[in-house]
Amino acid sequence: MIGFAQDNGFLVLSVLVFVAVVLMLEGLWAFWQLRRGPRARRLQRRLASLGGAPGRDTPSRVLRQGMVSHVPYLERRLRGLRAIESLERHLQQSGLHWTASGVLLSCALSGIAAWLLVAALLHQPAWLAACAAVLGASMPAMVLQYRRNRRLARIAQQMPEALDLLTRALRAGHAFTAGLKMAGEELADPIAGEFRAVHDEINFGVSMQQALTHLCERVPGTDVRYFVVAVLIQRDSGGNLTEILAKLSHLIRERARLVGKIRVLSSEGRMSAWVLTLLPFALGGTLYLANPKFMGPMFTDPIGVSILQYLLAMMALGVAVLRKIVRIRV
Repeated sequence: MIGFAQDNGFLVLSVLVFVAVVLMLEGLWAFWQLRRGPRARRLQRRLASLGGAPGRDTPSRVLRQGMVSHVPYLERRLRGLRAIESLERHLQQSGLHWTASGVLLSCALSGIAAWLLVAALLHQPAWLAACAAVLGASMPAMVLQYRRNRRLARIAQQMPEALDLLTRALRAGHAFTAGLKMAGEELADPIAGEFRAVHDEINFGVSMQQALTHLCERVPGTDVRYFVVAVLIQRDSGGNLTEILAKLSHLIRERARLVGKIRVLSSEGRMSAWVLTLLPFALGGTLYLANPKFMGPMFTDPIGVSILQYLLAMMALGVAVLRKIVRIRV
């Protein structure tokens, strides 16, 4: 054996190196699966859903709050600020797995990039570069708000179905907590995750009132507040919870039908608002592309710049008025 190893030293070394590389890759794969794999991500989402709404340090929290930043120094500095707590709450309501420091860094980088693009590359005045920087810095916040609104709207659409499932579970003789568990298992996300979080908090020893209050904090919707108030009042004063949830489901469906009818009736006004808002920019851009010399003084001459400033101010006022007209709250 020793003679074979001496005669075929290169082959033995190659085999040992191959085995070492395979073991190293297997170890890296196992480490990645442990930290970033599908099971680890599901566990992180489950723990995050159990954390409740950030910004309230009450004894009923069964898990710690979400991480503000992956950098320990920023974590210590940013933790406890009122604005960061509000941003964390919005992140939780949007369902995005971002950190508050990541959002702030994205806003800063977007603003700097927009400033450099307008001021250095396009050679525009400082006020226009400042407006572009503000718009660029607000883009991550706009994306966050869009995802938050979409998730809350999806939960509002799923709420009648969830109430019907709870009603059927109560009529079948199950307890309310068992109905919450069934809703978390049988419904689709995102409302299933919220009901699972309520059920898990109750199992960990949080009272029913506090768990439902945390649900209102995580999902600040009118329909969810109706549901929580109805359940808490029934627990204090008594009554038929099955009938209450059935009537609440019918009320939410009728309210959604009324909102849809109002959106149909106000669609013409909203379309007119979009056309009136975008038409000046589209017309100005078309004229600039067709004849730059004709539109050039509008951006370089002091009189043209003053006209643009007044026009933008009046357009902003018009957009606010049109938004107030076509936005009808139910």
